[in-house]
Amino acid sequence: MTKKPKILIVYTGGTIGMVKDYKTGALRAFDFSQISNKIPELQQLHCDIKTISFDEPIDSSNMNVNYYVSIAEIIADNYSIFDGFVVLTGSDTMSYTSSAISFMLENLQKPVIFTGSQLPIGDLRTDAKENLITSIQIASTLENNEPVIQEVGLYFEYKLYRANRTTKISAEQFEAFASMNYPPLVESGVHLNFNYPILLRSKNKEEKLIFRKKLDNNIAILKLFPGITKKVVESYKHIDGLKGIVLETYGSGNAPTQKWFLNLLEEFVNNGIYIVNVTQCEGGSVILGHYETSSDLKRIGVIDGKDITTETAVAKMMYLLGENLTKDQFKEYFELPLRGEINK
Repeated sequence: MTKKPKILIVYTGGTIGMVKDYKTGALRAFDFSQISNKIPELQQLHCDIKTISFDEPIDSSNMNVNYYVSIAEIIADNYSIFDGFVVLTGSDTMSYTSSAISFMLENLQKPVIFTGSQLPIGDLRTDAKENLITSIQIASTLENNEPVIQEVGLYFEYKLYRANRTTKISAEQFEAFASMNYPPLVESGVHLNFNYPILLRSKNKEEKLIFRKKLDNNIAILKLFPGITKKVVESYKHIDGLKGIVLETYGSGNAPTQKWFLNLLEEFVNNGIYIVNVTQCEGGSVILGHYETSSDLKRIGVIDGKDITTETAVAKMMYLLGENLTKDQFKEYFELPLRGEINK
């Protein structure tokens, strides 16, 4: 007999948790403890649902590493009690947050699904109910009494993506997220269609969940643009305690070949600052050395970000910096897929 899954909803804040007071027109926080009464459709799902909410819901713009730890801690503390988790956050920083959580939860063997909405849950045309209901349904789907999804996902508008492959692409459309370099894990239509061959699976079922909470956010993003000046790049030298730079380059990893630019990057690397090369393009991959304009970056020790997104590069850098690795280990681990975030 199939057991009845237990799902924990973790509400941190964001548009999805807002309802409109029709007398005043003001938005107020939704009481997720009453979720089954407010959304009776959930009673049709074969699962038990519990909720935990942040004491003070936070706007996605205020998301930071301390909140990452709080979210991951709730999951780790309740991991043995529940079969799956649905995390509700603001969509603006959801790709950053969910990517970070994917690195913080090692040996994950249960679903952790992030979702949210473009319109408040109480709005007439809201996308919140569909996103929430289907996220719970996916999280509670078992086969042979094991969760089908055993990784961190992000669900929006009929598609579940691997969270650390996503980017928010629209502030207005319900289809707010895309995963340009990796197909959806699940597509929701008349049926839930799971893409079984690409789902992550733990190699050792006996391994316990490891909660990695040492994140180091002494990093910066440097986005290249035509005409970037020496002063702009040089200013990064004056950031106290800087340990890593996510370098957003052109196309397949190309950058200016001016001597001042390469000398500055080499100076950063020689001073122990990690530089990871990611493409500004929504899709595609960095291929260091493919063109002459990226071969110098490879020579001076810039790390190849391959097809990683900027959001995930930030999260992965924070995670690896917190692990006190050697320079060679950092480069090796960054260029390896640890949670399915890059192609081999």
